Amino acid sequence: MMQITKITLYLVEQTLKTPFISSLERVEERESILIKIKDAEGFEGWGEVVAFSSPWYTEETVKTCWHIIEDFLAPILYRNTIEHPSDTIDLFKGIKRNQMAKSGVETALWDLYSKRNGMSLARAIGGTRTRIASGVVVGISEVNEMINTIDKYVNEGYKRIKIKIKPGNDYHIVKSIRDRFPDLPLMVDANSSYSLEQIDSLKALDSFGLMMIEQPLESDDIVDHAKVQKHLHTPICLDESIVTYEDARKAIELGSCKIINIKVGRVGGLTEAIRIQNLCKENNIPVWCGGMLEMGVSRAVNIALASLDHFSIPGDVSASARYWEEDITVPEVKVVDGYIDVPEKPGIGFDLNMKRLKAVTKYKKEILSN
Repeated sequence: MMQITKITLYLVEQTLKTPFISSLERVEERESILIKIKDAEGFEGWGEVVAFSSPWYTEETVKTCWHIIEDFLAPILYRNTIEHPSDTIDLFKGIKRNQMAKSGVETALWDLYSKRNGMSLARAIGGTRTRIASGVVVGISEVNEMINTIDKYVNEGYKRIKIKIKPGNDYHIVKSIRDRFPDLPLMVDANSSYSLEQIDSLKALDSFGLMMIEQPLESDDIVDHAKVQKHLHTPICLDESIVTYEDARKAIELGSCKIINIKVGRVGGLTEAIRIQNLCKENNIPVWCGGMLEMGVSRAVNIALASLDHFSIPGDVSASARYWEEDITVPEVKVVDGYIDVPEKPGIGFDLNMKRLKAVTKYKKEILSN
């Protein structure tokens, strides 16, 4: 049983080594919230909120997540004794949506729970892999620059490349990349930038042997995606549309996709992520772990999630040095021959770099119990 005695929030910001550009946003400075939860026995767990500073990916932002955690989720934890991290599903059900705020708290509890029980997070959630295959994302830029970046990542051993596309920046880019890399495991991510009327542009991509087209239509849609999937040979992968287990169930039943991207923050935590993985396994829908330009704490959580047996596609879990001059966790996450080792230490398997954390913290607050 975990009796929570102290919750501390850190507003942090780091500069990306390279600006990240999608059809929706350009990100250069990455804000995030770190959560430290301490129990009565002195164990500490760390979580990370992966919302962005503005609501371009979901309706949540760093500011809204801070508010929800401080004013609603933290008081709930103080009032209750937690037996297992999955208890938060019921404890937080009175708070509508706010998945990223919930995920930050829930993953901190998973870290705490794992440390209390002397096991790695991967083992605690049922992971079976000792290493995971790593993929990487390439943002939209001039096509020769994208090809040079991909060439670098291929030489570093990454097992799958994802490129961002949008209407007008799709066929030519994909053709140029495919001409240069005919056998490359390649997928595209549209970040909801297409409409049903642009189905011919999506069908034109069928000739390139892509692994998948990720989230071509609106972020809240599963109906029109089913219509598009019927006309495509390339599998559609849903990302933003899958916020809950029920979203996944309905999308599978409608035939809206053939693959699902699971992001811990987007679905409200590891407990829901595991439920979605199990549902997809039952229905032979491949899954992979998506990324959110995370810092080290959330990256560690993603490594644990990707160690589950049904994560058959390399995810967006890449090396720390891909994004940061120095991360907030040690040791840094490294990719060797296209793989990342799954930590065996209790909890997330990485330590907080307290000197670095102090350097990038803009604001810190201990949330008091009432």
